[in-house]
Order: sequence, then C-alpha cells, then structure tokens
Amino acid sequence: MKLLLADDEEELSRALSAILRHAGYTVDAVDNGRDALEYARVGAYDGMILDIMMPQMDGMTVLQKLRAEGVTSPALFLTAKSEIDDRIRGLDLGADDYLTKPFDMGELLARVRAMLRRRQNFAPGELSCGSVSLDRASCELHREGYAPVWLSAREFQMMEMLMESPGRIISVDTFMDRIWADGSADSDIVWVYISNLRKKLRSLDADVEIRSTRGLGYSVQAGRRGSLPEAEVRTSLRKTGKAENGKEQNAEKEEQKA
Repeated sequence: MKLLLADDEEELSRALSAILRHAGYTVDAVDNGRDALEYARVGAYDGMILDIMMPQMDGMTVLQKLRAEGVTSPALFLTAKSEIDDRIRGLDLGADDYLTKPFDMGELLARVRAMLRRRQNFAPGELSCGSVSLDRASCELHREGYAPVWLSAREFQMMEMLMESPGRIISVDTFMDRIWADGSADSDIVWVYISNLRKKLRSLDADVEIRSTRGLGYSVQAGRRGSLPEAEVRTSLRKTGKAENGKEQNAEKEEQKA
C-alpha cells in the first residue's frame, strides 16, 4: 500500500514516515501543500495523510482541488485544531477521517488501516470509460455487443489504475512501484503492457485510448485522436527487430510467475 504524507513539522514527519514504513507501507513525504497536490495528482496513492496547516497551500485546499479533479484516494486530516466547524468542513470536502494533534501513533495506524479497509470495501465492482467497462471480479474488459476480453493479472492492475481516474497521467515509476515493486523487471516492461492493453482495446473497437504524454506517463481517455500512437515505441525497442519480441516474451514469463 502506498501512502502520501504531507506535514511541515520535520520531526513529526520523520517519525510518522518511519512508523508507517515499519508497518509495511510505502511512504512519499512532502512538507508543503503545493508539493502534496502535485504528488497526489500523479502518484496513484492508496491513501493520503494531510496536515491542514501547511505552507504554500493548506490541506483542505489541496483536498478540494484533488476531489474536483476526480482523485478519489481516501484522506486523513492531521491538525492542531479541534473546533467542530473545521472537522465538518474537512469531512464535507471529502476527507475520510480526522485526527487532532497530539495523537497516539497506535491510533494513527488503526485509523489508516480503517481508512484503507473502507476503500477496499466500497470500491465499485466495475470501472467505466467511454464504451468500455472493467469488471474487477472477472478481470475482463467489456463492451456491449462484443465478447469479453480477459486481462492477465498485471494487465488488470495497470488498467485498473488507469480507469480509476480517466484522464489522469500515471508515471512509469508509479506503475513500477505498484506492480513490479519486487524489482523483477526493468521499466521497459511498462511499455510492453501498455502495448498489449492497446491491442485489447482495439479488439473491442473501443472509443477509448491509452495516451502517452512525453516525459510524464500514460492516461486512459474516451475518444479517438486517429490512429493509436504506435510510433511512440521506445528507441531502445526499435534498435533491433528482436527487441520487441524479447520484451513480449519476458512479459509472458513474468505473467507465468505471477
């Protein structure tokens, strides 16, 4: 599970990061609201822990902007404020929980676990973009009038990340952190799986594309721009006619191991 921690108190942030990592979470820590906003936009986090009073942008404004952009990662507010009006405003903006400083670290971990359980329990069984839906139970892509298209485990994980927030760009590093965290593959494997997913979307004649944004990553969007950007194949894969086949064979081997 990957968490974003945003708190400008250096010692507290260090302590929280250490405790969360010891509990088995991957943690990205930032010390201001603007960085929190940018990280959350591209990080595909399972949960966010946001201090309300931060420099550059307060936690409530960060969450308000993220919710307006369709980011649904659950959020826990940390604050020195205990006024009921602040709590109500935070919850109305889309926060899942609220913890007043000072707090016990055990309680923080319990609230994080509860926040993440709620997300899993209430996750919709189906994600949609354009004419295509992703069935989480069967790991299949569906379009009316077409036979379902089955996805392998890692194809499903990648498609799920993309379809949770259509239009949101997800970096190669984020895919690697979430899907290949064990270091079993290099980053070229991401392109191979993107290519496979594009082929499967084409088999459904879908009005949905996986688009690449140079230097940033990939997003799924409804609508077509014309032919799919196969010219975006990485230079390293163009150098030899065997490179692409080798990568695809490696991807198949990886799936067999998964």
